[in-house]
Amino acid sequence: MPPLSDELTLLLVTYGYWCVAVIIALESLGIPLPGETTLVMAALYAAATHNMDIVLVVVAASAGAVIGGNMGFWIGRNVGYPLVLRHGRAIGLHPGRLKLGQYLFQLHGGKVVFFGRFVALLRILAAFLAGTNRMPFARFFVYNLTGGILWAAVFGFGAYLLGDQVQRLFGGVGVVGLVIILVVGVIAATLFLHRHEARLQLEAERALPD
Repeated sequence: MPPLSDELTLLLVTYGYWCVAVIIALESLGIPLPGETTLVMAALYAAATHNMDIVLVVVAASAGAVIGGNMGFWIGRNVGYPLVLRHGRAIGLHPGRLKLGQYLFQLHGGKVVFFGRFVALLRILAAFLAGTNRMPFARFFVYNLTGGILWAAVFGFGAYLLGDQVQRLFGGVGVVGLVIILVVGVIAATLFLHRHEARLQLEAERALPD
């Protein structure tokens, strides 16, 4: 096992599963903390010392991911949406575009929440964006729950069984491959929206007449 960060090791030794749950919850809420690294290090620590149970590590990570995601969603809905509604025109987000964002999130928000768990930036922002775009909470909860559990299991059990190779096998894909895909996807989506924005806004208006 590679040497662990002294600070994170001390937190894991002192607070155990609470350390895993709280750091991951705060990251899922929208605070840029090393949630994935904490999970992997906790799994490596469990494998090396057996002072932590890997099943409980994964449970703690899952709980933190789901609870933090739910909190981020409600912050987005109760704070982010009113702010964008009030000040969005200053950055080009007029009511038509706000409704378009809600419409697109209703169509594809589940994918963003679920797969975003495996991408560092989206892991921080997905729940907040879902709330800001007023994704139905029941739908968000299902994708947040399944995505959080799967992510915790892949990285937790993967690190426990494969050691630090899990970050090269999965983390590398998340940091490099998925980021490239994300960037290409954003560019493609921007070009598509630029060409079809008027038509999509009409579709959004029909779908969300309120």
